[in-house]
Amino acid sequence: MENYLGLSRAKRSRMQLILGPWMHGDRSSSHAGEVEFGPAAPVDGNLAEDFFELRRRWFDRCINGLANGTDEEPPVRVFVMGGGSGRRNRDGRLEHGGRWRSAADWPLPQTRWTRLYLHADRSLSAAPETGSGSLDYVFDPRDPLPTVGGAISSGEPVMHAGAFDQSAATHRSDVLVFETPPLDDELEVTGPVTLRLWIASDAPDTDFTAKLIDVYPPSADFPHGFAMNLTEGLLRVRYRDSWEQPVLMVPGEVYAITIELFPVANLFCRRHRLRLDISSSNFPHFDVNPNSGEPESAWQHPRIARNRIFVEATRPSHILLPVVPPTGARREQSPH
Repeated sequence: MENYLGLSRAKRSRMQLILGPWMHGDRSSSHAGEVEFGPAAPVDGNLAEDFFELRRRWFDRCINGLANGTDEEPPVRVFVMGGGSGRRNRDGRLEHGGRWRSAADWPLPQTRWTRLYLHADRSLSAAPETGSGSLDYVFDPRDPLPTVGGAISSGEPVMHAGAFDQSAATHRSDVLVFETPPLDDELEVTGPVTLRLWIASDAPDTDFTAKLIDVYPPSADFPHGFAMNLTEGLLRVRYRDSWEQPVLMVPGEVYAITIELFPVANLFCRRHRLRLDISSSNFPHFDVNPNSGEPESAWQHPRIARNRIFVEATRPSHILLPVVPPTGARREQSPH
């Protein structure tokens, strides 16, 4: 995504972006993990005959000068996950579905940048908290939260990429779970996702992780529902201001941090919930922080950290979502 943004802004030649729901190298597959996206998902038979043909047409136009129609193709094509039956298919996977969307730019020009605020009662709401408060949890690096799916390029058999049910995370005391009420209407979220948190810790360094989840209601095929992971992100707090010049925290002091999650394109259906999980580990996808402040890759004294998220009017922790309104809706001003 950063390559596309950087190159397209240079405007030296035509750029195209294709964003699909695949795992690493699986552009011909219609599923990822425990979730099925339907026959429209693969490159094969949808964007081109196959991935080889997709690339050949591009190079035939750019290098050989052939007028083969690629100039008329939209600059951005994004597969928006969601909208499927929600049933379990014959392979045991959740039928999440999806469709292709074309756009003139990335993020989509009609995007409504929408904040959902974290509340002390573990809810997510468009209205910020009016009072004061915070939520604490204890993070033990000797017992990290295990990775369950995600944007993993390789890692089997240690960990598996893709979409998996995240329901088990709600039983851990080191995970803060925030949810919206069941949605009255469909909600499309397509674009980059960022999380702004006000935090504190009794440790000199720690991590904060975030995971955005589409929560299905209970059904005959999934009696306990299905909490599908969409995207995740992490920040090691010593790098909150700079990658080049890390600075440890002062225990107890409050800091504002930003976590950038991977871009996403998903349609949350009616009666679904939008869920945000916050923790301090996602292992082995991400390296565990020992909380000790020791140099990277040289730590020997891991310690427990007591981490705090502020959810109050003066420290309004929130997630910023790229909401795409239904066709014909008016675009609102970006809060950036």
